[in-house]
Amino acid sequence: MTFHPDTLPDLKGKVFIVTGGNSGIGYYTVAHLAEHGAHVYMCARSPEKGTAAIANIKKMHPSANIDLLQMDLMNLTSVVAAAKHFLTLETALHGLVNNAGIMATPFEMTKDGHEAQWQTNYLAHWVLTEHLLPLMLRTAKTLPPGSVRIVNLTSAGHLGAPKGGINFKDLSLKQSGPWPRYGQSKLANVLHAKTLHKAYGPGSPSARNGEGEIWVSSVHPGMVETNLAKSVRESGSGMMSVFSVLRMFGLIWPADKGSWTSLFCAASRDMKAEQSGTYFEIFRRFGEPRWQSDAAKDGKLAERLEEQTGEVMRKEGWVR
Repeated sequence: MTFHPDTLPDLKGKVFIVTGGNSGIGYYTVAHLAEHGAHVYMCARSPEKGTAAIANIKKMHPSANIDLLQMDLMNLTSVVAAAKHFLTLETALHGLVNNAGIMATPFEMTKDGHEAQWQTNYLAHWVLTEHLLPLMLRTAKTLPPGSVRIVNLTSAGHLGAPKGGINFKDLSLKQSGPWPRYGQSKLANVLHAKTLHKAYGPGSPSARNGEGEIWVSSVHPGMVETNLAKSVRESGSGMMSVFSVLRMFGLIWPADKGSWTSLFCAASRDMKAEQSGTYFEIFRRFGEPRWQSDAAKDGKLAERLEEQTGEVMRKEGWVR
């Protein structure tokens, strides 16, 4: 499939949220959406880094309409506060790109009591999405199908999830290494997208009843040079030599090109209804794992994860 951000339509009047928007893939996702006229909210943990990133984009595109939404995914209080703040500012939301993530970091529990990768990559985005869904559905009700979309950034790393996919007995995977923890969180992103598609995508009860249709995708951006890759190199793990070999053969792409799949799924007119709910890697490069694990295709596992996540997040008071 060929796609270039230059083919994006005029997005004036459209509102988007991109998490992790101050660097890497998220930065270029924000830049391209804003270049095409969208009003983009860049979520960043550091107000300083976020402000600097917005200033850089405005140097390239002086008319860019970008606002900072301060949010720390390691702190669910901050995620809920950011969502609630956004809802006081806007009456429509056309696109949510759940882009932020950490990769293969050392074991750590957040102050909210969840393993760091599980919370940053999955739980925090689940909570954010849950708070924004009512507005997205209201926006979708008045517009043609495909006007409102959710994109979950995942990774071929989901293939490294533990046996059975999700370890419900110990979601922190304390006895495992950083890669299975990363894989489990990225698998959860795929399953979350499938759950959202089933509930709100084309042919869903919500779409059929006129309550709003949302197109949902999970995106594998490919091997991309970002801060995530940098953290792996600094960790000194065996993956460092893999990155070196891939870079030597030109198989690691710059972050700008890494944003193209997200942009296609978030805003391209070429996306079709039947592509909602699917797992995307638009470039199909040689050697790039683009298949899904059996767990990623397991509808029952997706249901169980949704049920368990909803129960815990409600019990902890992050959603109603």
